[in-house]
Amino acid sequence: MERVKLELVAASPAASAQPPSALSLRGVSVSFPADGGSRLVLSDISFQVRDGEFLCIVGPSGCGKTTLLRVLAGLIGAGRGEVLFKGEPVAGPSRDRAIVFQDYSKALLPWRTVSGNIALGLEGCGVPREEAAARVEALLERMSLRHTARQFPSQLSGGMQQRVQIARCLAQQPALLLMDEPFGALDAITRQALQDEVARLAAEQRTTVVFITHDLEEAIYLGDRVIVLATNPGRVADTIEVGIPRPRSQLDTREDGRFLAHRHRLFGLLQGS
Repeated sequence: MERVKLELVAASPAASAQPPSALSLRGVSVSFPADGGSRLVLSDISFQVRDGEFLCIVGPSGCGKTTLLRVLAGLIGAGRGEVLFKGEPVAGPSRDRAIVFQDYSKALLPWRTVSGNIALGLEGCGVPREEAAARVEALLERMSLRHTARQFPSQLSGGMQQRVQIARCLAQQPALLLMDEPFGALDAITRQALQDEVARLAAEQRTTVVFITHDLEEAIYLGDRVIVLATNPGRVADTIEVGIPRPRSQLDTREDGRFLAHRHRLFGLLQGS
């Protein structure tokens, strides 16, 4: 880490004003066994995620987006390179890093109520009962789930089930929230409502977010930056600084000239990948 510190000291005043990095990837490559050999899925991935940043990652199918997120979560290891979280190597899962999956129906325990599902991670962390109950109550309120507290996942719509999964992750108060196309299976209205909810909660709690999506407009709307992955193998093709002020509006932001320019640029990048 000494080299990074020296770079920061030598940086310009504008660069030194940037928040510190919560996450750092350096030359990360991942291969999987294939046909008696190996297939390179990710190649030489390097980028940093600033503390409190909302970073979106887009790319064509098969470019390794989900694999990359699993590396960040510590669910699989990088074959080459290193991943640092708050300056420490990522060697496995951690309660400081929570992951929200797209398939909410399989992520929730069907025999536990909404409150029970949200409390699940707190029980594993050994959080005192009174504190756990207070956290669950607060999230039920903030995620508009109070009226469902005693219901089971099968009694909820898809959007409400995804709210429960997000609330369960937030209950453990992670420093890093990893989201793998969490709204991809939802209808447009529910999707937009959850986009705004997650953006608001992340800003309020200063949570660092890495958000995988195939939806270019979603990436621009949510992200402070958008990283574009190319495929065969997955690699960083470009990075876009969104630069649109927050809070954002589903109508006004999408009509902003910067939004339209970013969408045009992203579309061109993915068409050529």
